Amino acid sequence: MKEVVLTGIRRMSMQETEIPAITRDTDVLIKIKAIGICGSDVHYYTTGRIGSQVVKYPFRVGHEGSGIITATGAGVTGLQKGDRVAIDPAMPCYQCEQCRAGRTHTCRHLKFLGCPGQARGLMAEYITMPAASCYKVPDTLNFDQAVLSEPLSIGTYAVKYVDNLPQRKCAVLGLGPIGLSVMHCLLAANTKRIYGTDKIQARLDFAGSQGIHWCANPQQTDIVKDITKAEPAQVDAVFECCGDQEALDQAVEILKPGGKLLLIGIPRTERISFIIDKLRRKEICVQNIRRQNECVTDALTLLTEKKDIDRMITHHFQLDSSAAGFELVAEYADGVVKAMLHL
Repeated sequence: MKEVVLTGIRRMSMQETEIPAITRDTDVLIKIKAIGICGSDVHYYTTGRIGSQVVKYPFRVGHEGSGIITATGAGVTGLQKGDRVAIDPAMPCYQCEQCRAGRTHTCRHLKFLGCPGQARGLMAEYITMPAASCYKVPDTLNFDQAVLSEPLSIGTYAVKYVDNLPQRKCAVLGLGPIGLSVMHCLLAANTKRIYGTDKIQARLDFAGSQGIHWCANPQQTDIVKDITKAEPAQVDAVFECCGDQEALDQAVEILKPGGKLLLIGIPRTERISFIIDKLRRKEICVQNIRRQNECVTDALTLLTEKKDIDRMITHHFQLDSSAAGFELVAEYADGVVKAMLHL
């Protein structure tokens, strides 16, 4: 089969390898049909690392995917050959104290697709996965829409940390695929008012077309001044989705006392900082969001209800053009929001 691997900084190549065999009774073999290019994949492509996770070349990335089951292990139930599935890239052990406490996303022995030292990614024609990480795709969804269940499940999980959303005013800083996923989940929950920011006009245009109440470019607008003018009491929650220090500072400024800051974006730097005087005096609650926890089914349901979510997919590439897709996303070129690879 064909696979695409990273071979160095901003370098990748296609090569031939064996179709993987099912070695555990609880695994399935999947023929991959679509793969989303995620910002974290691009981090590995452009820098070779995310924090302590350093790529050892050659390495295969990719963790947003969908496909068709072509074989199942003897112990698999609920799935069969021919089923179309969305893939949850997380593979928890289900045995550690975190898993037993219902926190499979922080499993002590978690393996995650496309993470160095954990598991090779999806950028191949076939892959084996635990059946527990595969979700049947409703007949009304296509493979691209199924891929979006991965980022959308993160938005679904993040939004659960803010209660009584019909009475809440929230901001989403960074309207890339994760920020837009958060936005869609907030809209679905009938959030009273949603403010959004991004530096790319195409993303602002898309967010505006989807019903966000207000959005602007922080390079052209005084975000803090304008949002505070619109909301003198300031906002209840900020979802920081770009990992940018400037956005973190803006978040603290626009949050009301007792507000909640949810950190979702992955910073390119190893450290971020806060002006502790402002954070402390407002008694801001800072909540990190680690991927998602049992939200894939909810995300698939939302995709069936709001099929226009897939409008965030702006570019398509074949697997042998993966490098072009990664370069496009890395440079935020051509108004890209979400780029997809197809097999």
